[in-house]
Amino acid sequence: MSNRQVQKERRKALILECALDLFIRKGYGETKVADIAKAADMSMGLLFHYFESKEKLYETLILIGCEKLKMDFSPLDEEQPLAIFKKAVEDIFNMIKTNSFAAKMFVLMESAQHLDSLAPDLKEKLAEATKLMEKSALIIEKGQLQGDIKQGNAQALAVAFWCSIQSIAQYIALHPETPCPDPMWIIAILDNKEASYP
Repeated sequence: MSNRQVQKERRKALILECALDLFIRKGYGETKVADIAKAADMSMGLLFHYFESKEKLYETLILIGCEKLKMDFSPLDEEQPLAIFKKAVEDIFNMIKTNSFAAKMFVLMESAQHLDSLAPDLKEKLAEATKLMEKSALIIEKGQLQGDIKQGNAQALAVAFWCSIQSIAQYIALHPETPCPDPMWIIAILDNKEASYP
């Protein structure tokens, strides 16, 4: 990659980072293109060279979020159900501890789900979150049958697990100095400790 291409990619990444920060702090509606350009220390003309509109910039962030936060459980099907959730929470917490962009992405993705003006194709991509709950509930049911995951409504347990992670990521995004909780505290939502004791 040439120096010019590297510089172009850096500028694009800077614009995305500044826009993400403003979108989560001010909201989509209150964030102006001028605010993003100022935060990125560039002219609006240069910003428009990279993104033709605030909408396109927001859509790009949503697509990045959909890709980065996608959970694929299929290669883990042979693992113990509780181990699948343990790996997921550890990976997510490692990601948000080491990458503020990732933590902020959780905030953006949550707020994007409530935007009426979002394009239908983006709404469809965001609907993957519901599928994550469905897939998780099936894995939880398997773990309940094996005795490793506590009894109860599998869908409600999935919601409790994922919403805890979502809330933690959102809090850390807005308060980066906050220590990340121990992943095992989140696993305790699902873990059937009684199965470990005779």
